[in-house]
Amino acid sequence: MPNLSTLLTETSNPRTTHIDRLSTLDMLTLINQEDATVAAAVAAELPAIARAVDAIATRFALGGRLFYIGAGTSGRLGVLDASECPPTFSVPPTLIQGLIAGGDAALRRSSEHSEDSPSEAARDLTAAAFGAAPVSDLTTAVFGRASASDGPSFPASPERMGSPATESPATPDTLVAIAASGRTPYVLGALDHAHSLGALTIGLSCVPNSPVAQQSDIAITPATGPEVITGSTRMKAGTATKLVLNMLSTGVMIRTGAVYGNLMVNVQPSNAKLLDRAIRIVAAATGADQPAAARLLAEAGSVKLAIAMHRLSLPRPAAEARLAAAAGSLAAALRG
Repeated sequence: MPNLSTLLTETSNPRTTHIDRLSTLDMLTLINQEDATVAAAVAAELPAIARAVDAIATRFALGGRLFYIGAGTSGRLGVLDASECPPTFSVPPTLIQGLIAGGDAALRRSSEHSEDSPSEAARDLTAAAFGAAPVSDLTTAVFGRASASDGPSFPASPERMGSPATESPATPDTLVAIAASGRTPYVLGALDHAHSLGALTIGLSCVPNSPVAQQSDIAITPATGPEVITGSTRMKAGTATKLVLNMLSTGVMIRTGAVYGNLMVNVQPSNAKLLDRAIRIVAAATGADQPAAARLLAEAGSVKLAIAMHRLSLPRPAAEARLAAAAGSLAAALRG
């Protein structure tokens, strides 16, 4: 039986030992004060997060994919972030995937025993074909289409190459191993399996110098300290994890051309809310009024293509060719 009492995430918080005796408002104020410390812990890890974003973007250019893996809260947060990417950035669900110990059933019903099995992580990664993506320079290796009017582009620019193992990696896939404690056996098993395949590994934990940090190519370790309720890492550690995952996926999508300015130009208008957003994005990027933007979007079929057609004064086939020549980057297409 391991002794976990010395882990930063398991120690008692001296500021909250009396929380059960406070009024409701004072209790919530104390929780809020503790939450306010999380952003600073994440800020201290920005250089490591930046290295991770650039390394993942570089591997996307080679046809790689991003996998999150974790147990419990850590696993759920990874699945959540991965699930948000297809509607937000118009990427296939295979590009960014989330795996949780115990499988999808563990998203709703806890499966704590699953986190103690290193071999189960290897089986889960194998079942998801982790490491099976061949190295390729083709955008179509990821998206399965020649047109770059949708989906991010993958420019392998020199400023993005200064990251671990970018020279002809054995596999372009990347694993982000998530464990607040930094020692979850399932997550450590995933790291071992990823290393055996030559994949890039990124360890996200909240305990400095943890096994997860030590066994990863890039360690991201926001030290959030003792929790409000001792050991309840769904609180500050969970919040920090969500902030980091937001940065990883959003940063990679920005680097790969899925964002123009601060506009979500790859959004899929798959419901009324997203259709309204897509029309507003086209209007903002072109200066057209909303009725004209709606007509342009209907003609183009995608936000990015609608903007290119209007800004370049081109018919749809010519605008598609311009985007394809720019590897799907709207900014590059507009620059000519």
